[in-house]
Amino acid sequence: MRITYKSLLRKFLIWKYKHISERQFVYLLSILVGFLAGLGTVLLKNLTHYIKLLFELDLFNNYQNSLYFIFPIIGLLLVFIIKKIWLKKHIGHGISSTLYAISKLNGIIPRYNIFAALITAPLTVGFGGSVGLQGPAVSVGSALGSNAARLFHMNTKTRMLLIGCAAAAAMSSMFKAPIAAIIFAVEIFSLDIAFASLVPLLLASVSAVITSYFFLGTDVLLRFELVDKFEINDILFYIILGIVTGLASVYFSKVFFAITNFFKQFESRLIRLLIGALAIGTMLYFIPPLYGEGYGIMNNLLKGDHLEAIGVTPFKLDLTNIWIVIGLLLGIAIFKAIAMTTTFGAGGVGGVFIPTLVMGSALGNAFAKIINNIGLDFNVSESNFTLIGMTGLMAGVLHAPLTAIFLIAEITGGYELFVPLMIVSAISFTITKYYISHSIYTLKLAERGELMTHDKDQNVLMVLDINKVIERNFIVLKPDMKLRAILKNAVAKSSRNHFPVVNDNHEFLGVIRLDDIRHIMFDTELYDTVDAASLMHADAGIIDYDHDSMHIIMEKFKSSGAWNLPVIKGGKYYGYISKSKLLTAYRQQLINFTK
Repeated sequence: MRITYKSLLRKFLIWKYKHISERQFVYLLSILVGFLAGLGTVLLKNLTHYIKLLFELDLFNNYQNSLYFIFPIIGLLLVFIIKKIWLKKHIGHGISSTLYAISKLNGIIPRYNIFAALITAPLTVGFGGSVGLQGPAVSVGSALGSNAARLFHMNTKTRMLLIGCAAAAAMSSMFKAPIAAIIFAVEIFSLDIAFASLVPLLLASVSAVITSYFFLGTDVLLRFELVDKFEINDILFYIILGIVTGLASVYFSKVFFAITNFFKQFESRLIRLLIGALAIGTMLYFIPPLYGEGYGIMNNLLKGDHLEAIGVTPFKLDLTNIWIVIGLLLGIAIFKAIAMTTTFGAGGVGGVFIPTLVMGSALGNAFAKIINNIGLDFNVSESNFTLIGMTGLMAGVLHAPLTAIFLIAEITGGYELFVPLMIVSAISFTITKYYISHSIYTLKLAERGELMTHDKDQNVLMVLDINKVIERNFIVLKPDMKLRAILKNAVAKSSRNHFPVVNDNHEFLGVIRLDDIRHIMFDTELYDTVDAASLMHADAGIIDYDHDSMHIIMEKFKSSGAWNLPVIKGGKYYGYISKSKLLTAYRQQLINFTK
């Protein structure tokens, strides 16, 4: 008897059902997903590192500035070719795409996402694209988590939990910060924080960080040892920094959406590539620190070496003048958002998380230098302000203040800076939230009503599939149909009590209900004189298939008091939704959510 993969899987599943409880198996899967997501993150980091080693070859030493212009163009061109010829599929932004899969696809992520970002992100970042690897790491891990759940026939709720586990694992492996990783998964992915969910997140996070330590040793991306302790006298400066980072977060977000919309006007991906590649190449030629993720900037600023952080520029500037240094740091902060979004616009694959930290570090360091050099005898810790500037941007841009606080606290190895971390994060988040209701990850999803939140009622409505509640078996009438034809071809043949009226283009004109014609049904003198146009009337409301979310549909039923509402798709009549069917579907989905 030939043993196949499917037969082995079937035997394993039968054994699992007999010997392992569902909860225990979820724990085991979370460890597996943590390991795989951690391994994926390690691969991403190493592949990117080996591509960057090209710059260290002696062959390129004399052409460094020119290569800052050429290399990003080569990397983006390679990504374009891979997408166009090999993958032939869209690769979305990692975290946004994962959030969409959770909210609208029941957590089902295509298998190609496992390797798509694993190949294209290192090419984008390794060749100089000004984006990060955190988003792609989440994309790879989430695809692994989703497909592991599907492989072992787990339900929708467990599948979504494992996606959250994978996201936490990617964060844990990237920064070696397992506690912040759990908070990241809860805060960004709106996961349930009940004990049953918390244990798998913890197991996945620990599994990933152990995997990272196993392959990469004790090396960390952000190297920092807290030397200067928090001084109460610096409170006012931290408050001002919170305001500055809040405004910078608004700038970052506005630039992101503006440049994204600019590139959307070009339908041809090749034109986007040409415009974006030339723009990013030019920016990197004049501002080399924008090259790649930017860990060099952050680490050098944290250890107080701003000259190494700025690097060699094509301008002959006096870097002994601290105000020129401050100007260059502010330039890095301003242009990092532009370079990052331009890389995306050109077709590059990467994440927003790391560029946010880079911008925050440059801004925080510049802010501290201004305080220390304005001639008022102030002396603040530049490394601390660098670190807390990162916190402010993270809290504002990502709308993740808790993640920002605990990530930086874990990186520093203690909680000495907890008070300023909280102050800056709270102020930055509050200011950004006032101007921009959702983060870069979630704004477009929220506008379409496709964002998963901690509101269970909203989540249930969002995951409902409109196609499953639309009824199409209504007999449609034409406006010139006489009463005789209406009774013979519609009323007599239908169990429904209302009939939509459409024109020759199938556009919805109105509705005729049985109650509207009951009093004339047996008046034969009217059979050939009264037509549908004279009997029809407007319905209580209309549902727009292309634009109305389930939340809006429910509100329309509530405000209109109707039991049935017509659905328009592409300007044409499409069907009806009944309140009873919608509520039945809602109740069933609510049961699924609370299992």
